[in-house]
Amino acid sequence: MQTASKKVINGWAMYDWANSVYNLVITTTIFPAYYVGITSKGNSNGKHYVDFFGGQFINTSLLDYALALVFLIVAISSPVLSSIADYRRNKKVYLRWFCFLGAAACCGLFFFTPQRIELGIILFSLAALGYWGSLVFYNSYLPDIAAPEDQDRVSAKGYALGYVGSVLLQIICFVIIVQPGWFGLDQSDKTLGVRISFLLAGLWWFGFAQLTLRVLPLPSLKERRAKKNVLTNGFHELSIVFGQLRHKPVLRRFLLSFFFYSMGVQTVMLVAAGFSKKEIFPEPEDEPKLLFTLILIQLVAIAGAILMSRLSKRVGNLKVLIIAVMIWIMICLWGYFIQTQMQFYLLAASVGLVMGGIQSMSRSTYSKFLPDTKDTTSFFSFYDVTEKIALVIGLFSFGLLEDLTGNIRNSILALILFFVLGLLALFYTKKAVDKLKPVS
Repeated sequence: MQTASKKVINGWAMYDWANSVYNLVITTTIFPAYYVGITSKGNSNGKHYVDFFGGQFINTSLLDYALALVFLIVAISSPVLSSIADYRRNKKVYLRWFCFLGAAACCGLFFFTPQRIELGIILFSLAALGYWGSLVFYNSYLPDIAAPEDQDRVSAKGYALGYVGSVLLQIICFVIIVQPGWFGLDQSDKTLGVRISFLLAGLWWFGFAQLTLRVLPLPSLKERRAKKNVLTNGFHELSIVFGQLRHKPVLRRFLLSFFFYSMGVQTVMLVAAGFSKKEIFPEPEDEPKLLFTLILIQLVAIAGAILMSRLSKRVGNLKVLIIAVMIWIMICLWGYFIQTQMQFYLLAASVGLVMGGIQSMSRSTYSKFLPDTKDTTSFFSFYDVTEKIALVIGLFSFGLLEDLTGNIRNSILALILFFVLGLLALFYTKKAVDKLKPVS
């Protein structure tokens, strides 16, 4: 096939620019810090309880449970969504509606005040569902608009735009929060700047997504016809992949290691802001320092990803992943004992070095272990489902341990266990690879 026009490619990549603000503003930085800040009414034991439809939960545990539920829904529905995308039953419509759901939920968070905890959790969950649901259809457009030899370049363009766009809006939001007077905002309402940030994230996502939706092609009427077994085909393909894994020991062992260390990596990325706000930056005046540090992590992550990519060319993917997981174990041990803000800054820099690189390295390593097949969509659908289930277990375990022990630091012990299991599985994978040939 021939790569689509520059207009279509740029339009597709702009969705990364549009939706990445959700991932940074809502998932990673401002929302978790704000949520912990407005729910930190502790008792003598230091627990911070919130009421949620009549039940009492520790604030950060409730957020972990909500995200775990979202990822469980995504994991279950992903095969169906992937099947619909594969059969091209007008995926542009699904992309549009998931985008609108996520953006509208972000805008709705403007009304999330300390008196409306239930509303905040529900909208936060709907925003996550909109984001991850839309990605299924957005990613499935790549092979439709780019020739195989151009897909890496086009995908990288989207990633780069997403990074620049999200950091740009994050900086704008940071200024609004720190200097509300510059924008004529009521400085007596300490939540207003944060809530405006949520509104801006939703409007940014919705507005720039229109550039994508305007130029992406619609499939032909023939392609848009519903296919036979469209709802079950995705699960059928996953079962075929699962059957093939029995005869692919290297791929099977790598997926096992990926499953374990993803429980740790992805959970850390989602709970870091809440943990930091509760344990290291509990005072309201400390919040700007926390937000600024979280922005810097994104910058360090770029250097880390480049470093890991170059190192892999020298020593191989598996060795780099083993080194990265070892660093993650040390980071978790360090995080368990961390006390001061200066220690946190050093820890944050360490997280940035291995945060982005391990994700890209995992996906590229997985692709190298795939069998010689044209049906890569099914294998990557299996990969994505594996990652989502790992997230469900990781987030639920993190929240449950805090609930049971009353101390969020104890939840880090679960992450250490996940990383250790992932490390052992990586050595197990390397042993199988060494019997064949090294992966470069």
